[in-house]
Amino acid sequence: MFSNFIYFIIALLIYTTYQPSAEPNLGALETLLLFISLIVLFSYFTWIQFQAIRKRISHETFSSLDHRFNVVLTRQSVLAIALFAIDVYGLSLSSFFTDITIFSIIPTFQALIFITLFVCYLSIIWICAHAPYQGLYNTDISMRSYVLSNILFSIPVLLPWLILSGISDIIFAIPFEAPKRFLSTTEGEVIYFVVFLFVIAMIGPLMIQKFWRCKPLEFGYHRNRIEKLCERAGLQYANILYWPIFGGRMITAGVMGLVKKFRYILVTDALLKLLEPVEIDAVIAHEIGHVKKKHLLFYLFFFVGYLLLSYAIFDLIIYFILYVEPVYRFLSTAGIHQTTVTSALFSLIIIFIFLIYFRYIFGYFMRNFERQADVYVYSVFDTATPLITTLGKIAATSGQPDDRPNWHHFSIRDRIDYLKKCEADRKWIKRQDQKIRKSILLYLLGILLIGGVGYHLNFGETGKKINQQFFITLIQREIEKTPDSPKLFSILGDLWYSRQNYERTIKAYKKALTLLPDSPQVLNNLAWLYATCEDERYRDPKQAIVLAKKAAALAESPHVLDTLAESHYVNGQFEEAISASKYALDMAKKNRGYYEKQLSKFIEGSK
Repeated sequence: MFSNFIYFIIALLIYTTYQPSAEPNLGALETLLLFISLIVLFSYFTWIQFQAIRKRISHETFSSLDHRFNVVLTRQSVLAIALFAIDVYGLSLSSFFTDITIFSIIPTFQALIFITLFVCYLSIIWICAHAPYQGLYNTDISMRSYVLSNILFSIPVLLPWLILSGISDIIFAIPFEAPKRFLSTTEGEVIYFVVFLFVIAMIGPLMIQKFWRCKPLEFGYHRNRIEKLCERAGLQYANILYWPIFGGRMITAGVMGLVKKFRYILVTDALLKLLEPVEIDAVIAHEIGHVKKKHLLFYLFFFVGYLLLSYAIFDLIIYFILYVEPVYRFLSTAGIHQTTVTSALFSLIIIFIFLIYFRYIFGYFMRNFERQADVYVYSVFDTATPLITTLGKIAATSGQPDDRPNWHHFSIRDRIDYLKKCEADRKWIKRQDQKIRKSILLYLLGILLIGGVGYHLNFGETGKKINQQFFITLIQREIEKTPDSPKLFSILGDLWYSRQNYERTIKAYKKALTLLPDSPQVLNNLAWLYATCEDERYRDPKQAIVLAKKAAALAESPHVLDTLAESHYVNGQFEEAISASKYALDMAKKNRGYYEKQLSKFIEGSK
C-alpha cells in the first residue's frame, strides 16, 4: 500500500517539473487517437497479465503466485507512470489547455485533471487485479471496496500539495499586490511553505480521517480497554476511530497526529474481531510507541531534509543538464522540442533523487522505527508474546509469506525473531534505541553538510563563480546558434568582466561593436574598462575618451556621463571631467551619493 504513495508523488513530480513547449508535438486528432490507443493497449495488457495469474491459482503454489501477483502489480504501476509521462511529455496534453482561462488563473485545476488521469490508470490496474486478489488471498472484498480503498488510502499524500498550490493560486488571482509581492520573494516562499508545512502537520489528520471515512469506535469493552491503556501510557488523543481500509478486513492499526487535539488512534474491524484482548493491547502499545518515540515528528523532519537536499542540489542539476546538452541535442532533430527534452531530463533526475532518498534513507528509518515501536511494548508490558502471536496471525490471515520484507517494514519473520531476542535478553531493546540515535546523528551530520554545500552554492563565492561559468557557457552556446547577435556578445563581455578576465572582456565587447558600432551600452562599458581597469596592461586612456564621447553622444544618461568624466580625468582633462560629472549629478535621480563622491574626486584632482 505504501508503494502507492511513491507512485502518486512520482506522477506529481512528472507533471510539476514539465515545462510546456510553445506547440504540441502532434496535432489534436493524432494526439487523441494515440491517447486512446495507449489506454486501450495498457488496459488489455494489464487484464491479460492478471487473468494469467487467476487461471494458475489452483495449479501453482501460493508463494509462487503471491510473488507473481506482486511483481505484476508493481510492473503495471510502473507502466502506468510511464504512460502518464508519455501523456505529459510525449503527447504534450497540457499544451491543449493553455488557452482555457480558468486553468491559467488557477493552474491547480489543470493539475487535478492530470492527477485524476493517473488515478484512472491505477484504477484500471486495481480493477483487473481484483479477481485474482480475491482468489489468491481468499477474501470476499468487493471490487468497489478494493479499488476505493487503494484510492482513498493513497490520495491524502497529495492533500498538502493540493492545499499549498491552491492557496498560492488564489493569492495570485486576487487583486491585492502585497501578498503577491511577498510570495514572489525567496524569503516569502520559504516563510509561506514552512508555516504551511507545520500547520498541515498539525491539522492534517483531521482532514485525512474524514477523507478515509473513519467513524468513532463505539463505547464499550474495546474502547474502554484502549482508553485505559492510553491513560496508563500517558497518551492523549482526540478520538479512537474505526479505519475502514479494505473494508476493515485487514488486521492493522495506526496513529496519526503530532498534537493531542488532532491525534487519532485507528483500528480496523478485523483487529477487534480476530485478536485476543491482550493482543489488541500489544498492537495499541506499538502505536503508542510511535508517539512516545516522536516518530511522527521525525517523519516531518525527514521530509524537510528532502526539501533541503532538493534545494541544495537544484543548481547542480541545472548545470548538469546544461553541460550534457550536446549529448541529447540530436533529439531535437527528431521533432521533439528542446524544452520538452530538457524538462524530461530534469524530471528524471528529480525522480531518481526522490526514489533514492525515500526508498533507502526514509525507508531505512521507517523500518527501524517500526522495530523500535515493537520493542516499546516492553515499556508497557512485561512480555511481547501477545505481539508475537499477533504478527503470526497477520501473516496467516494476509496469506502472504512471513519472510517477505518491503521497503517500509521488516518482514514479519524478522520482527518476530527480534522480539524473541528481546524476550531472551532485554539488551536488544537498548541496542535498537542506540542504533536509531546513531543513525539520526549520522543523518543530521549529512544534512548539515548538504546544507553547507547548498549555502555555498547559492550564497557563497563558490556559487557565484559556478553561476558565472554557467551563464558564460549558456551564452556561448547561444552564440553558436546566433553568431551575429551583438546583444549576446555584450552579455558575454559583462560576464567575463565579472570574472576579471579583461582580455576576453575586450574581445567580446569589440565583437559586439563590430556587429553594432553604435551601441551606447557596449561603448560605455569598454570605455570604463579602458579608463579604470585594475590591471594596467589593459588600460587605454586615449581610446577610453574616444569611446566615452561616442557613447555620450548616443545616450546622455548619468552613468554614461560618469564614464565620460572618468575618461577625461584619467587623461588629465580635469575641467572637462568636472563639467561632465556635474551634468551627471544633475541628471541623477538615484545613487546621488556616488555621483557626489565622483565630483569631489575630480575637484580634488584638479587642485
